Amino acid sequence: MATKILCACANGSGTSLMMQMAVERVAKKLNLKDPKVHHCALAEGTSTAKTYDIVCFPRNFENMFADAKAAGIITVPLKNVMSDKEIEEKFLEAGVDKKFA
Repeated sequence: MATKILCACANGSGTSLMMQMAVERVAKKLNLKDPKVHHCALAEGTSTAKTYDIVCFPRNFENMFADAKAAGIITVPLKNVMSDKEIEEKFLEAGVDKKFA
């Protein structure tokens, strides 16, 4: 089964697209099963977050994804959304490599 990953930013264009590309590189490195990565604006992200396995976003929006986190979705707040290193560290901390590989 595919691993569904969402990347959300304020407007859903530049930042989330760059985040998506970094997440795709990390997902490949960690051998996640069939990663399906989608990027979008914050409004779509907060309303659809519970339909994903993992949700990535700039950390200043963390409170907006509290419901998804409470529902058991892996939420990944990021300081640098384009940092493969930070994304990989957060994925490993959350056990993504064990749950979705």
